[in-house]
Amino acid sequence: MAKGLSLFERRRRRVRTALRAKGGLRPRLSVHRSGRHIYAQVIDDEAGRTVASASTLEKDMKGKTGATADAAASVGKAVAERAKKAGVTQVVFDRGGFLFHGRVKALADAAREGGLEF
Repeated sequence: MAKGLSLFERRRRRVRTALRAKGGLRPRLSVHRSGRHIYAQVIDDEAGRTVASASTLEKDMKGKTGATADAAASVGKAVAERAKKAGVTQVVFDRGGFLFHGRVKALADAAREGGLEF
């Protein structure tokens, strides 16, 4: 790993490297969380385009703060529904540099319940 990188950046690079090693056969469910919101995208890296996305900034999600596991779960269900509508059922989960815990785990569990396989 490169010297001088933050722990977050090293974790993020390690996760992406592992995903690339598996081969880019499946689209990637990428998650980003900030202090107030959570975002999820299903990305087709071969075509270089976003297939489906959802976040707590959307009008459907208004009234819910993105800083809760419940809001993350609703984003997970929404992105799974939109991905299925676009014809994607299998993805690889890209947690970025975030630990698989709390809001990130809630989003992943809800996406699985919504019909995505990873």
